[in-house]
Amino acid sequence: MEEASSPLSSQPKKRGRPKGSKKITTEDREISGLNMRDRATAAGNKKTAVVDEKYNHWKSVVPILYDWLANHNLVWPSLSCRWGPLLEQSKNKNKQRLYLSEQTDGSVPNTLVIANCDVVKPKVAAAEHISQFNEEARSPFVKKYKTIIHPGEVNRIRELPQNKNIVATHTDCPEVLIWDIEAQPNRYAVLGAAESHADLVLTGHSDNAEFALAMCPSEPYVLSGGKDKYVVLWSIHDHISTLGGGDSTNTSGSAGSIVKSADNASLGPRGIFQGHADTVEDVQFCPTSTQEFCSVGDDSCLILWDARVGTDPVMKVEKAHNADVHCVDWSPHDENYILTGSADHSVCMFDRRNLTSDGIASPVHKFEEHKAPVLCVQWCPDKRSVFGSSAEDSCVNIWDYEQVGKKTQQGTRSPNSAPGLFFKHCGHRDKVVDFHWNVYDPWTVVSVSDDVETISGGGTLQIWRMSDLIYRPRDEVLTELEDFKAHVATCGPRA
Repeated sequence: MEEASSPLSSQPKKRGRPKGSKKITTEDREISGLNMRDRATAAGNKKTAVVDEKYNHWKSVVPILYDWLANHNLVWPSLSCRWGPLLEQSKNKNKQRLYLSEQTDGSVPNTLVIANCDVVKPKVAAAEHISQFNEEARSPFVKKYKTIIHPGEVNRIRELPQNKNIVATHTDCPEVLIWDIEAQPNRYAVLGAAESHADLVLTGHSDNAEFALAMCPSEPYVLSGGKDKYVVLWSIHDHISTLGGGDSTNTSGSAGSIVKSADNASLGPRGIFQGHADTVEDVQFCPTSTQEFCSVGDDSCLILWDARVGTDPVMKVEKAHNADVHCVDWSPHDENYILTGSADHSVCMFDRRNLTSDGIASPVHKFEEHKAPVLCVQWCPDKRSVFGSSAEDSCVNIWDYEQVGKKTQQGTRSPNSAPGLFFKHCGHRDKVVDFHWNVYDPWTVVSVSDDVETISGGGTLQIWRMSDLIYRPRDEVLTELEDFKAHVATCGPRA
């Protein structure tokens, strides 16, 4: 992918910072005796040393832990990454659409990037290929297909399940932008280039809606949340001209909008739902309903809604976490289970049949292992009890709630590991702002980190699939290893 010059001076949005001052350690007090420049240098060197040590240890075990790994250096950070439709299938790999963004410092425009990705099939990549990747290079598996010059940075990307060419984006304005990927012209991101025009603009927020965005799995419904504390619902069906063209009504943009609404068709909401007391950080549809959804926010609340009964909450968990709640996901396998991730470093799993006691959260389990605010949670499409979480501690953790409370065989995991945690992806060197499971390729994940505060000033995109020896049933794995051991023995030199 062709990129612009390095954005070492860029200062992207900080997301999920805990409120209040940070804890002062003894080492911090020693550093504070230095002058400002030396103090910043010492603190930076300390962080870099810790990051490098963890990263080097991870890199040494990559051939053992992974079936496939592709590392793609990004000159500009990306705040979101999503798998798109499957394009081609062949014997050893599939070609698939991949969405990401470029969050620049203003020297060139912000962009929505549509890439084509070669996804290597399981048990195809050789161990030496996996271990010999170059973290400073761009992967040959990721090729830019089209660039859209976006009005503002791309904070969130969501694809429409009913139409493989349609995606929605959030930026620093009240509107949601809808894009027809194939209809949009390819643009070259240079300073002064005109912005691309969205195919449809969804209006209804009265303040910026930056992160909370979801698409309904069964109908073309869009859900959003914002700083106005609202959850807003649209149906693209209500846009009578559809995205293909025809007459539509243009309305003036909301206050604070950066969208040139005169150039775009616009659509008002079906409903505006009020119940949060602070910014809505994430939203999600119930996988079996077009009218039921949930939301979380900086008020520490988890709220369940049902558009069929009105715009008031049907269930409100006043204290889902002990801090801002950044992310939520509703299980596609069991409509009763909901995940939330928070600035308190934890992930909670809720059963909606038993959510609260006097407004205080009653989670099925609280998963605690991250060392920083959790920014993204998502259920695994391939196994109902598995999910992932990513955080500002630069890790993607993979959990299995069925393992919580079970006795483990001696030596199968560290005695200090968190209950339910069975895999830890440590390939990033800074906060992992987003990740996405691949529904077309089992156990394959794409993840992105914002590396502005650590190494290159840009970002890192990684596509990875853990070895199946890690998640398959233990007895099955042991049998396979014994068979392999016996096979190796027969291949040895004969006496």
